[in-house]
Amino acid sequence: MAVATGRLLLKDVSINLEEGTVTAILGRSGSGKTTLLRTANRMIEPTGGDVLVDGANTKELAQVDLRRTMGYVIQETGLFPHFNVERNVGIVLEAQGQPRPQRMERSTELLRLVGLDAAAFSHRYPHQLSGGQRQRVGLARALAAEPKILLMDEPFGALDPLTRTEMQDMLRDLLKRLRTTVLLVTHDLDEALYLADRIVLLGEGSVVANLARDEFLQSELPEIAAYASAFRRGQFAAATNPIATDGIR
Repeated sequence: MAVATGRLLLKDVSINLEEGTVTAILGRSGSGKTTLLRTANRMIEPTGGDVLVDGANTKELAQVDLRRTMGYVIQETGLFPHFNVERNVGIVLEAQGQPRPQRMERSTELLRLVGLDAAAFSHRYPHQLSGGQRQRVGLARALAAEPKILLMDEPFGALDPLTRTEMQDMLRDLLKRLRTTVLLVTHDLDEALYLADRIVLLGEGSVVANLARDEFLQSELPEIAAYASAFRRGQFAAATNPIATDGIR
Protein backbone atom coordinates (compact mmCIF):
# COMPACT_ATOMS: atom_id res chain seq x y z
CA MET A 1 0.00 0.00 0.00
CA ALA A 2 1.49 3.32 -1.06
CA VAL A 3 0.29 6.76 -0.03
CA ALA A 4 0.21 9.77 -2.33
CA THR A 5 2.76 12.06 -0.66
CA GLY A 6 5.64 11.68 -3.10
CA ARG A 7 7.30 8.77 -1.30
CA LEU A 8 6.39 5.22 -0.32
CA LEU A 9 5.14 5.14 3.27
CA LEU A 10 3.60 1.66 3.49
CA LYS A 11 4.60 -1.40 1.53
CA ASP A 12 2.94 -4.82 1.29
CA VAL A 13 0.98 -4.31 4.52
CA SER A 14 -1.67 -6.96 5.09
CA ILE A 15 -3.46 -7.07 8.45
CA ASN A 16 -6.72 -8.74 9.40
CA LEU A 17 -8.59 -7.38 12.42
CA GLU A 18 -10.83 -9.91 14.10
CA GLU A 19 -14.15 -8.45 15.20
CA GLY A 20 -14.25 -7.42 18.84
CA THR A 21 -10.48 -7.54 19.36
CA VAL A 22 -7.77 -4.96 20.01
CA THR A 23 -4.78 -4.80 17.65
CA ALA A 24 -1.84 -2.64 18.70
CA ILE A 25 0.51 -1.11 16.14
CA LEU A 26 4.06 -0.64 17.44
CA GLY A 27 7.11 0.82 15.72
CA ARG A 28 9.67 3.57 15.71
CA SER A 29 8.71 7.12 14.79
CA GLY A 30 8.34 7.27 11.01
CA SER A 31 7.60 3.57 10.64
CA GLY A 32 4.12 4.25 9.23
CA LYS A 33 1.90 3.63 12.26
CA THR A 34 -0.30 6.72 12.01
CA THR A 35 -0.35 6.52 8.21
CA LEU A 36 -1.69 2.97 8.47
CA LEU A 37 -4.33 4.05 10.98
CA ARG A 38 -5.50 6.92 8.80
CA THR A 39 -5.93 4.79 5.71
CA ALA A 40 -8.64 2.88 7.58
CA ASN A 41 -11.07 5.82 7.52
CA ARG A 42 -9.63 7.44 4.37
CA MET A 43 -8.08 10.40 6.11
CA ILE A 44 -5.20 9.30 3.89
CA GLU A 45 -6.02 7.83 0.51
CA PRO A 46 -3.79 4.88 -0.45
CA THR A 47 -2.44 4.83 -4.00
CA GLY A 48 -2.42 1.04 -4.05
CA GLY A 49 -4.04 -1.86 -2.26
CA ASP A 50 -7.48 -2.10 -0.67
CA VAL A 51 -8.97 -1.53 2.76
CA LEU A 52 -11.97 -3.74 3.48
CA VAL A 53 -14.52 -3.21 6.25
CA ASP A 54 -17.02 -6.04 6.66
CA GLY A 55 -16.03 -7.16 3.18
CA ALA A 56 -16.75 -3.77 1.57
CA ASN A 57 -13.99 -1.84 -0.14
CA THR A 58 -13.69 1.57 1.52
CA LYS A 59 -12.95 3.15 -1.88
CA GLU A 60 -16.55 2.44 -2.79
CA LEU A 61 -18.01 4.00 0.36
CA ALA A 62 -18.76 7.67 0.94
CA GLN A 63 -16.19 9.15 3.30
CA VAL A 64 -18.81 10.58 5.66
CA ASP A 65 -20.67 7.27 5.90
CA LEU A 66 -17.41 5.37 6.41
CA ARG A 67 -16.19 7.66 9.19
CA ARG A 68 -19.51 7.44 11.00
CA THR A 69 -18.87 3.72 11.45
CA MET A 70 -15.53 4.48 13.14
CA GLY A 71 -14.63 6.33 16.29
CA TYR A 72 -11.35 8.25 16.32
CA VAL A 73 -9.33 9.17 19.41
CA ILE A 74 -6.07 11.13 19.29
CA GLN A 75 -3.50 12.16 21.88
CA GLU A 76 -4.73 15.73 22.36
CA THR A 77 -8.42 14.70 22.08
CA GLY A 78 -9.29 17.39 19.49
CA LEU A 79 -12.15 18.72 21.61
CA PHE A 80 -13.82 21.91 20.44
CA PRO A 81 -12.70 24.55 22.97
CA HIS A 82 -15.85 26.68 22.59
CA PHE A 83 -18.23 23.72 23.16
CA ASN A 84 -19.01 22.35 26.61
CA VAL A 85 -18.52 18.69 27.44
CA GLU A 86 -22.10 17.73 26.65
CA ARG A 87 -21.95 19.22 23.16
CA ASN A 88 -18.46 17.85 22.49
CA VAL A 89 -19.65 14.33 23.30
CA GLY A 90 -22.79 14.66 21.19
CA ILE A 91 -21.36 16.55 18.21
CA VAL A 92 -21.49 13.51 15.91
CA LEU A 93 -25.11 12.89 16.87
CA GLU A 94 -25.84 16.58 16.27
CA ALA A 95 -24.38 16.24 12.77
CA GLN A 96 -26.70 13.27 12.23
CA GLY A 97 -29.68 15.43 13.12
CA GLN A 98 -30.62 13.83 16.42
CA PRO A 99 -32.72 16.08 18.69
CA ARG A 100 -31.05 17.56 21.76
CA PRO A 101 -32.92 15.49 24.38
CA GLN A 102 -31.60 12.29 22.79
CA ARG A 103 -28.10 13.76 22.56
CA MET A 104 -28.20 14.78 26.23
CA GLU A 105 -29.33 11.33 27.26
CA ARG A 106 -26.57 9.67 25.22
CA SER A 107 -23.96 12.10 26.56
CA THR A 108 -24.95 11.32 30.14
CA GLU A 109 -24.72 7.59 29.45
CA LEU A 110 -21.32 7.86 27.80
CA LEU A 111 -19.83 10.09 30.48
CA ARG A 112 -20.85 7.49 33.03
CA LEU A 113 -19.20 4.77 30.95
CA VAL A 114 -15.88 6.63 30.92
CA GLY A 115 -16.04 7.44 34.62
CA LEU A 116 -17.30 11.03 34.66
CA ASP A 117 -20.39 12.35 36.46
CA ALA A 118 -22.52 14.17 33.90
CA ALA A 119 -23.99 16.45 36.56
CA ALA A 120 -20.51 17.67 37.44
CA PHE A 121 -18.91 17.76 33.98
CA SER A 122 -21.52 18.30 31.26
CA HIS A 123 -21.40 22.10 31.45
CA ARG A 124 -17.62 22.43 31.77
CA TYR A 125 -15.39 23.45 28.89
CA PRO A 126 -12.20 21.65 27.82
CA HIS A 127 -9.93 24.21 29.51
CA GLN A 128 -11.65 23.41 32.81
CA LEU A 129 -10.66 19.74 32.63
CA SER A 130 -7.48 17.87 33.48
CA GLY A 131 -5.63 15.97 30.76
CA GLY A 132 -7.13 12.67 31.87
CA GLN A 133 -10.63 14.13 31.95
CA ARG A 134 -10.22 15.52 28.43
CA GLN A 135 -9.15 12.08 27.21
CA ARG A 136 -12.23 10.54 28.82
CA VAL A 137 -14.45 13.07 27.05
CA GLY A 138 -12.65 12.40 23.78
CA LEU A 139 -13.26 8.68 24.17
CA ALA A 140 -16.92 9.27 25.01
CA ARG A 141 -17.30 11.37 21.85
CA ALA A 142 -15.66 8.65 19.74
CA LEU A 143 -18.18 6.11 21.07
CA ALA A 144 -21.25 8.34 20.69
CA ALA A 145 -22.52 6.85 17.44
CA GLU A 146 -21.81 3.27 18.58
CA PRO A 147 -19.06 2.69 16.02
CA LYS A 148 -18.07 -0.82 15.05
CA ILE A 149 -14.43 0.21 14.85
CA LEU A 150 -12.39 2.46 17.13
CA LEU A 151 -9.17 4.05 15.87
CA MET A 152 -6.82 5.26 18.61
CA ASP A 153 -3.63 7.19 17.86
CA GLU A 154 -1.39 7.42 20.95
CA PRO A 155 -4.47 8.33 23.03
CA PHE A 156 -2.66 8.42 26.39
CA GLY A 157 0.81 9.49 25.28
CA ALA A 158 0.64 12.97 26.83
CA LEU A 159 -0.55 11.82 30.25
CA ASP A 160 1.52 11.27 33.37
CA PRO A 161 2.21 7.60 34.25
CA LEU A 162 -0.42 7.32 37.01
CA THR A 163 -3.19 8.94 34.95
CA ARG A 164 -2.16 6.85 31.96
CA THR A 165 -2.50 3.69 34.04
CA GLU A 166 -5.97 4.74 35.20
CA MET A 167 -7.03 5.41 31.61
CA GLN A 168 -5.70 2.05 30.44
CA ASP A 169 -7.64 0.27 33.19
CA MET A 170 -10.80 2.17 32.29
CA LEU A 171 -10.39 1.45 28.57
CA ARG A 172 -9.65 -2.23 29.10
CA ASP A 173 -12.80 -2.72 31.19
CA LEU A 174 -14.89 -0.67 28.79
CA LEU A 175 -13.78 -2.60 25.71
CA LYS A 176 -14.56 -5.92 27.36
CA ARG A 177 -18.16 -4.78 27.69
CA LEU A 178 -18.54 -3.11 24.29
CA ARG A 179 -16.67 -5.69 22.17
CA THR A 180 -15.59 -2.92 19.77
CA THR A 181 -12.89 -3.67 17.19
CA VAL A 182 -9.91 -1.44 18.02
CA LEU A 183 -6.79 -0.42 16.11
CA LEU A 184 -4.41 1.19 18.61
CA VAL A 185 -1.23 3.04 17.69
CA THR A 186 1.24 3.25 20.56
CA HIS A 187 4.96 3.56 21.24
CA ASP A 188 4.51 1.85 24.60
CA LEU A 189 5.16 -1.89 24.59
CA ASP A 190 3.70 -2.26 28.08
CA GLU A 191 0.48 -0.57 26.92
CA ALA A 192 0.28 -2.85 23.91
CA LEU A 193 0.77 -5.96 26.04
CA TYR A 194 -1.84 -4.78 28.53
CA LEU A 195 -4.58 -3.75 26.11
CA ALA A 196 -4.14 -5.70 22.87
CA ASP A 197 -5.04 -9.17 21.68
CA ARG A 198 -2.54 -8.92 18.81
CA ILE A 199 0.55 -6.79 18.31
CA VAL A 200 1.83 -5.66 14.92
CA LEU A 201 5.38 -4.32 14.73
CA LEU A 202 6.07 -2.00 11.78
CA GLY A 203 9.49 -1.16 10.41
CA GLU A 204 10.06 1.28 7.55
CA GLY A 205 6.49 0.89 6.36
CA SER A 206 6.38 -2.91 6.37
CA VAL A 207 5.07 -5.48 8.81
CA VAL A 208 7.96 -6.96 10.78
CA ALA A 209 5.76 -9.12 13.01
CA ASN A 210 2.06 -9.80 13.56
CA LEU A 211 1.67 -11.94 16.65
CA ALA A 212 -0.76 -12.77 19.41
CA ARG A 213 0.05 -10.83 22.57
CA ASP A 214 1.24 -13.92 24.45
CA GLU A 215 3.59 -14.85 21.59
CA PHE A 216 5.15 -11.44 21.11
CA LEU A 217 7.85 -11.50 23.78
CA GLN A 218 8.58 -15.14 23.02
CA SER A 219 9.60 -14.28 19.47
CA GLU A 220 13.25 -14.60 18.53
CA LEU A 221 13.07 -11.86 15.91
CA PRO A 222 15.90 -9.39 16.59
CA GLU A 223 13.60 -6.42 15.93
CA ILE A 224 11.27 -7.55 18.72
CA ALA A 225 14.17 -8.25 21.06
CA ALA A 226 15.56 -4.75 20.42
CA TYR A 227 12.16 -3.13 21.03
CA ALA A 228 11.64 -5.05 24.26
CA SER A 229 15.16 -4.25 25.44
CA ALA A 230 14.58 -0.53 24.92
CA PHE A 231 11.62 -0.66 27.30
CA ARG A 232 13.49 -2.59 29.96
CA ARG A 233 16.62 -0.47 30.27
CA GLY A 234 15.60 1.03 33.60
CA GLN A 235 14.73 -2.34 35.12
CA PHE A 236 18.00 -3.84 33.88
CA ALA A 237 20.06 -0.92 35.18
CA ALA A 238 18.40 -1.05 38.60
CA ALA A 239 19.00 -4.80 38.85
CA THR A 240 22.63 -4.76 37.73
CA ASN A 241 23.78 -1.39 39.10
CA PRO A 242 21.93 -0.64 42.33
CA ILE A 243 22.72 2.80 43.70
CA ALA A 244 25.33 2.54 46.45
CA THR A 245 24.03 3.59 49.83
CA ASP A 246 27.16 3.06 51.90
CA GLY A 247 27.92 6.09 53.97
CA ILE A 248 24.58 7.79 53.31
CA ARG A 249 22.99 9.13 56.47
